[in-house]
Amino acid sequence: MLKIGLVSISDRASQGVYEDKGLPALQDWLARALATPFATVTRLIPDEQPGIEAALKALVDDEGCQLVLTTGGTGPAPRDVTPDATLAVADRVMPGFGDQMRQISLKFVPTAILSRQVGVIRKQSLILNLPGQPKAIQETLEGLRGADGKVEVPGIFAAVPYCLDLIGAPYIETHESVVKAFRPKSAVKPAP
Repeated sequence: MLKIGLVSISDRASQGVYEDKGLPALQDWLARALATPFATVTRLIPDEQPGIEAALKALVDDEGCQLVLTTGGTGPAPRDVTPDATLAVADRVMPGFGDQMRQISLKFVPTAILSRQVGVIRKQSLILNLPGQPKAIQETLEGLRGADGKVEVPGIFAAVPYCLDLIGAPYIETHESVVKAFRPKSAVKPAP
């Protein structure tokens, strides 16, 4: 079974100043998008690089999560250290994920170029830094649709299942009405 780590990074939400919206948004989206059973392990932590690094390591190394999604802390402000922590624990960088997230966000706001989101591999796990707002999380994961409902700009999650295949994680399928996973024909497993 796929195990997914979800990390919301926010000083104020972790202190109870306001309600965290990142973790519920991620859980709701995954429940709609994944056809394959999965389990989640969640963390709500402050914007502190050592704590973020420790959480990412624990989710991959100790909890065995094959996919880790973070939300928050990806801007240029001094306290935005999520990408720095993610790169510090990475074995390999997957720059296409960050590039595509910025392309999607640029359709809405010119400040998308300020985002420092990254995607990395640690051992046999993919770690992706997502935006902090629930609407932006959904847009970057599933992409942008035109008025006819067809995908105009692919979301990053279309590539996640095949990336997980390539690094040795469990084979997962998606609900195509939310996001269609792309795999080469030779990598598609027949339905049971």
